[in-house]
Amino acid sequence: MARTVAVIGGGISGLAAAWELTRPGAEVHVTLLEGSDRVGGKLRLEDVGGARIDVGAESVLARRPEALTLFEELGVADRTTHPAAVGASIVSRGVRWPMPRGTVMGVPSDPESVRGLLDDDEVQRLIEEVVDGPRAGDLSVGDLVDARLGPAVTDRLVEPLLAGVYAGHAREISVEQAVPSLAAAARQGRRLSDVAREAVAAAASGPMAALPVFATLVGGLGSLPEVLHARLTEAGCEVRTGTVVRALEADGTGWLVSSGPTTAVRREHFDDVVLATPAAPTSRLLRHVAPAAAAALAAVEYASMAIITLALDGPVPPQLDGSGFLVPPTEPLTIKASTFSSSKWPWLARAHPDRTYLRASVGRHREEASLQRSDPELVEVALADLRTVLGDALADPAAAHVQRWGGGLPQYAVGHRTRLAPTRDLPPGLALCGAAYDGVGIPACIASGRAAARDVLTRVETARTPLG
Repeated sequence: MARTVAVIGGGISGLAAAWELTRPGAEVHVTLLEGSDRVGGKLRLEDVGGARIDVGAESVLARRPEALTLFEELGVADRTTHPAAVGASIVSRGVRWPMPRGTVMGVPSDPESVRGLLDDDEVQRLIEEVVDGPRAGDLSVGDLVDARLGPAVTDRLVEPLLAGVYAGHAREISVEQAVPSLAAAARQGRRLSDVAREAVAAAASGPMAALPVFATLVGGLGSLPEVLHARLTEAGCEVRTGTVVRALEADGTGWLVSSGPTTAVRREHFDDVVLATPAAPTSRLLRHVAPAAAAALAAVEYASMAIITLALDGPVPPQLDGSGFLVPPTEPLTIKASTFSSSKWPWLARAHPDRTYLRASVGRHREEASLQRSDPELVEVALADLRTVLGDALADPAAAHVQRWGGGLPQYAVGHRTRLAPTRDLPPGLALCGAAYDGVGIPACIASGRAAARDVLTRVETARTPLG
């Protein structure tokens, strides 16, 4: 008889775990339980001005294999597409500057590449990197860069890039987790600029050099969960949306999972459970069965953000002359970035030649006040900031959409890896996955989900092996 496995959480991590569990030969019956009305988590399509487009994550890192491998397995690799060869920019002192090439999370490999974006004194401070010997232990990305290269590099280069990934602050985010190569340089007492140069050289000559950095699917990355849902159902996985899991308890031979409305709670036995929920709900479910892990997860903070998508009538206007721009927190703007979607993604421009799509993001960790506006107010704020950067000639939108991601991005505070050590020592039959652990990007979440599933399958195989 097949063992039963519950996957709790239907974001991309949970979907990847369920997919791995339903692979041929796995011999398990999988039930995926998702509290919202759809699977996909931060991968989502919505209709904006007559087109279904991404209102969450829009691309994957193509130089990691996990997402592209999943595309192949699902039979959608022929829909893989890449951004146009147009550059991004950074706003500094009210001016858009080309995004410097050859940086490691904003740390330049060539100081001259950032002259203008940084003033002459700031560039000179960068050139005169201060190395005070090896540094043991974790520290924040910003504290390391401040001490080595000067705060201007942190404020105007590192901050906007890290905010795009974590919606957080460079002086609070763990360098060990966010930029391991810089953490290694700190431990070894090496120059950060040397590490950046080596990384750029390796990327230019390595096996991935010819590959684009990012990829998506024609039709939007938000179509990936839809495909996964269909394929999982075909493979015999039971997918239940609108199913809130309320409790988890050991029953001697496995786990009892309680789900559903409080007036009609459903209690089911599963041999194994994969928890693919964010840190806070995972902590609540583990409170009585793994209290140390629950306490560690309860301390993980999250950032909230919103994506404001605008649809303009007509083809791409001339001021949308790249893929978009990033905004350092030193600038007097509310938005932290904008993507010129129709310029960045050729498939979107071809599909909708008479419409131009762009989007802006609002919200950083502990700056929820910027989100305490109505949807129309957020649209007004975003449009005003866009006109500040791009010029008043930017037309009024024909349609707009606001997607709020409350508690959307985990914050990897200094010491994150050590703090979460208890989550790697769980009772048999439990596995964890998701963005809270080892990476917030889509490929990292896919890897996390599949690794959790393999842990379960190893346990299943061990249970089948006769003693002696």
